Amino acid sequence: QLQLVESGGGVVQPGGSLRLSCAASGSIWGSYSMGWYRQAPGKQRELVARVTADGTPTYADSVKGRFTVSRDSLKNTVSLQMNSLKPDDTALYYCNVQITLAAGTVTNYWGRGTQVTVSS
Repeated sequence: QLQLVESGGGVVQPGGSLRLSCAASGSIWGSYSMGWYRQAPGKQRELVARVTADGTPTYADSVKGRFTVSRDSLKNTVSLQMNSLKPDDTALYYCNVQITLAAGTVTNYWGRGTQVTVSS
């Protein structure tokens, strides 16, 4: 069973920066992406950024130019550098690993989440 542990959340003023980290423990078989989702109160969970198995990053339009996602496939870690934070970035941020097997089966694993609050 894959376990994901996030760290790095907190409270920051608008315009500030935070760095989130996630470490995956356990065996991972197949092609997999690693990334981050977030969920604000009363809203659906949404993709923030992820890196595919071949290293291609994808970002939500709302964070492009401000956030940078990176992964270390040897260590099975993924990080999210968040700059120029806005109050709208306030949410619970979840680490995600999505595994795609050769047969096309997709399995998602989630961390417990780390809170990011942007407030003056």
